[in-house]
Amino acid sequence: MAIMAGVPKTPGPGQVPPAHLRVTNQDREHVVEHVKAAYAEGRFDKLEFDDRLERAMTARTHGDLVPIMNELYGANAVPQLASVPSAPVRREAPAESNERLGGAIAHLVPLIGFPIVGPLLLLLTGAKTSPYMRKHALEALNFQITVVGATVLLPLTFVGIVLVPFIWVAAVVLSVVGGISALTEGDFRYPLTLRLVK
Repeated sequence: MAIMAGVPKTPGPGQVPPAHLRVTNQDREHVVEHVKAAYAEGRFDKLEFDDRLERAMTARTHGDLVPIMNELYGANAVPQLASVPSAPVRREAPAESNERLGGAIAHLVPLIGFPIVGPLLLLLTGAKTSPYMRKHALEALNFQITVVGATVLLPLTFVGIVLVPFIWVAAVVLSVVGGISALTEGDFRYPLTLRLVK
């Protein structure tokens, strides 16, 4: 292993890590998946499967895992299998104008007197076909449930009676911010919200 200025050189893509290098849980799980696949294909009997599974799950270094992969794919294939391929990054498609409008309505409809019913209706209708609308309707619904719950429970204390008007003002401001965020494809989340609906 090459050392530069006292720091070990990290193996590049497709290179086998040094045998003494400690493995991670992800490394163990990667090899376990290959052992399970080989058993399902009939390449191992039950005793061989149990043996390799135990060796993979208790491996401490790459030197413990490489022989298992050698048995499955040969020494030449190990470099490609030693590194776990990263999952492709999935990008969401841009929200259409009607989706952005629906998301904004979910935040703003409570301001005209439908604090829970408005976002809930949007969640049960348009949000079924639009993940973007669903995300904003869920966020608005959970926030409104939190605000209504606070409005009912806080007046039971003297401090709560004083806080309720401030909560209402904050709710109006945050709903407007949420509506604007939905129109501009923002990822808005309300603060201090109990997310009871998933």
